[in-house]
Amino acid sequence: MSVVMPVLNEERHLATAVAQILATDYPGPVEVVLGLGPSTDRTDTIAADLAAHDARIRLVDNPTGRTSAALNAAIGAASHDIIARVDGHALIPPDYLGIAVATLLETGADNVGGIMGARGESAFERAVAAAMTSWFGVGGAAFHIGGQAGPALTVYLGCFRRSALERVGGFDESMIRAQDWELNHRIRETGGLVWFTPDLHVTYRPRNSVRALAKQYWQYGRWRREVTRRHPETVSPRYLAAPATVLGIGSGALMGLIGTVTRHRRLGTLGWSAPAAYAAGNLAASAWIGRDQMTSVRVRIPIALATMHLAWGAGFLRGA
Repeated sequence: MSVVMPVLNEERHLATAVAQILATDYPGPVEVVLGLGPSTDRTDTIAADLAAHDARIRLVDNPTGRTSAALNAAIGAASHDIIARVDGHALIPPDYLGIAVATLLETGADNVGGIMGARGESAFERAVAAAMTSWFGVGGAAFHIGGQAGPALTVYLGCFRRSALERVGGFDESMIRAQDWELNHRIRETGGLVWFTPDLHVTYRPRNSVRALAKQYWQYGRWRREVTRRHPETVSPRYLAAPATVLGIGSGALMGLIGTVTRHRRLGTLGWSAPAAYAAGNLAASAWIGRDQMTSVRVRIPIALATMHLAWGAGFLRGA
């Protein structure tokens, strides 16, 4: 088993993420290949220290800093026929690799993956985690909110047969984001099976500020638009919900402002109803999502939801 990890500015989580991989109960040989981008923190120093103390850890350079390039470089340097992707801020349980390989063998799939179990530490991170694991926050994707085992369009991270990666030419390095979705689409287009199982659960660390979350979801939206440009058959209502929301709120606010300035009451009321409807829906969903959370988390969930929706939608409209 080769575990490949794209790494960029991960000094906070890298050592823990690697330690979790090496603590696996998988019975066969395991190596970890880190694709090191041009980090501006202590990531490279930490990675070098880890590799110096454990021969199972190998380092490869990724001067572009792009995730897909890091993954391809790490896969190229990997020794084994089963390739598992783990990110630098993800924590896998000890049985993760064993379950992944067993599922590959049982299903005949080319790629298997499970649940992106967002879990935060600060109040804002916990609010983002709650939003990311809710239907209102991210839609009905099984790898976010759970579901039954079965074929899937995409999965979180993934455990691949090397033969499948070679068949489709690896990750598309022109894709800054959504490269996993695009890769899984090509696997399925070439007759391969992508399989979701709730038995695989990865702890994911959410972004820790509004700015970082907005940047993340802006990029998600931009590159999802690129996927739909390259593969128009993949467009679905779920991907259009956020940009439609942004257009509705924006046009409604403009109409409401014009109505207010011109004292056209009906126009103003009609216009402001769009952002008001979103705000009401957001607050109602937030109350349900945060019903078991402490107050400091509950009050931040509406902010997290709005940031995710509006940044993703605006990024989609902007495109890549």
